[in-house]
Amino acid sequence: MVAHSLERRINAIMNGYGDEAAFFERHKSIFPRRSAIYRLVEEIRALMFPGYFDDDSPAGESSSTLVGERLMRIERILGEQVRRALLYADHNLAEEEACERAAVIAEEFCDELPRLQQLLLKDAEAAFEGDPAAQSREEVILCYPGMHAILVHRIAHELYVRNVPLIPRLMSEQAHSATGIDIHPGATIGEYFFIDHGTGVVIGETTEIGTHGKIYQGVTLGAASTRKGQALSGVKRHPTLGDYVTVYSNASVLGGDTVIGSGSVIGGSAFVVESVPENARVGVKDQEVVVRRVGEPEPVWCYEI
Repeated sequence: MVAHSLERRINAIMNGYGDEAAFFERHKSIFPRRSAIYRLVEEIRALMFPGYFDDDSPAGESSSTLVGERLMRIERILGEQVRRALLYADHNLAEEEACERAAVIAEEFCDELPRLQQLLLKDAEAAFEGDPAAQSREEVILCYPGMHAILVHRIAHELYVRNVPLIPRLMSEQAHSATGIDIHPGATIGEYFFIDHGTGVVIGETTEIGTHGKIYQGVTLGAASTRKGQALSGVKRHPTLGDYVTVYSNASVLGGDTVIGSGSVIGGSAFVVESVPENARVGVKDQEVVVRRVGEPEPVWCYEI
């Protein structure tokens, strides 16, 4: 009886594998490995900040031998996973061509790593200077979820702009799971970017953020409407923020035509769907906080916010 039940279940599951509405077409059965992508991010993070996330060397130090070994591992892992991603995306692509294109992308990416390191150091500086609770830059790098999310984003964005399928999104979703911060790899983010606290932050694909941007928990930089679905693919759907823009907690800034001028501040819980000039202050009007004791009709105190 048990054997019969097991065979019935096996057959039912196997039949489900043939449903192309739920599973990949046969030519798409090869795709990047999640475990390899996660290892790749860890290798890059250890290269950027030696001694912080590995036991190979003291913090901030490394030998040319260790750096060289790590660079070769990164290029090898990335090349293999990009090859798989290219074959997944194009079933007409020859294996040899996929290998050649993957090798070029991996080489170009590794050439960008020194620039990415400088960007990340500026992000760490922005977090330290912008948060009085930060005790040191080392604390920012080791502990801040926003710093991790930005690190992963800067890696993923380099692959996104090179039209690498799947891998950038695998990276961003892993960071999302780890930090609660959802940054699409397509978003363009300038230098000295700081996410304070970070839980619940959403930054959409076509968002553009200038230098010295600062956003708080619960902020959404999103699309005004996604009802058209795939018809909006490739269209500018998310807002543009100029330089030195601050967006406080739980605010939403929506729409591809929405531009927040440099130096502006978006107050907490604001809902913004129109452009804002430079050096503006956007707040929520006519809200009031009222405190009453239980059983007493008159408020102890109240104030408008």
